[in-house]
Amino acid sequence: MTEPTATTNRLERRKAHTRAALIRAAQSFIAAGNPNVPILDITQAADVGLGSFYNHFESKEELFEAAVEDVLERLGGLLDELTAVIEDPAEVFAQSFRLFGRFHRRNPDMSKVLLNSALAMAGSDRGLAPRALRDIQAGVHAGRFTVRDPELAMTIISGAALCLGQFLHDHPERDDAEDTDQVTEDLLRLLGVPARQCQRIVRLPLPDLDAPPGRDEHAAFPAPVGRQGAGRSG
Repeated sequence: MTEPTATTNRLERRKAHTRAALIRAAQSFIAAGNPNVPILDITQAADVGLGSFYNHFESKEELFEAAVEDVLERLGGLLDELTAVIEDPAEVFAQSFRLFGRFHRRNPDMSKVLLNSALAMAGSDRGLAPRALRDIQAGVHAGRFTVRDPELAMTIISGAALCLGQFLHDHPERDDAEDTDQVTEDLLRLLGVPARQCQRIVRLPLPDLDAPPGRDEHAAFPAPVGRQGAGRSG
């Protein structure tokens, strides 16, 4: 039984590699603002056979959805990891927003995947939006936030996060950390946190977004396939 099992494991690893390559290729096209790219171009960028595409996805739209969700889940999971030890919901929210604001400059390709899929990101039931809603609800439950409708508050915050990201791309001369912290402070006030506490919270030290504990700096967001070698697979 050992040989069939080993063969199966190799096939599963090969399939996972192919799917990951297709997703990274799709992300590179989304980041470049090229959603109308033909499937053939995607498979060529991924260095996989055209027939392999349909072993994993029924359509380009399904692939692009998976590509966006991959970034959302990776980033959301990373933010969860980096805020896991914080007890104050206001500090959890602030740290997540401050890190997301800094993410745009530190990983511009993946940032553009999200910004070029803004409506999908804001309305997704995975990734950042549900986590933001969770943090707002936790803040309301703990008496830290005084918003009447957490879902509406989440909509406002999602819009602020996306617009901030685009603003930072459009204005490379701006200080992303300073601008992000200013927006975070304004959002905390909107959520009902006293001004003096807002000022204190946005000055708290941040963990390293590029290399969190237990990971190498590229583990969360590997480079797009167009920027690294890939062997043809099926």
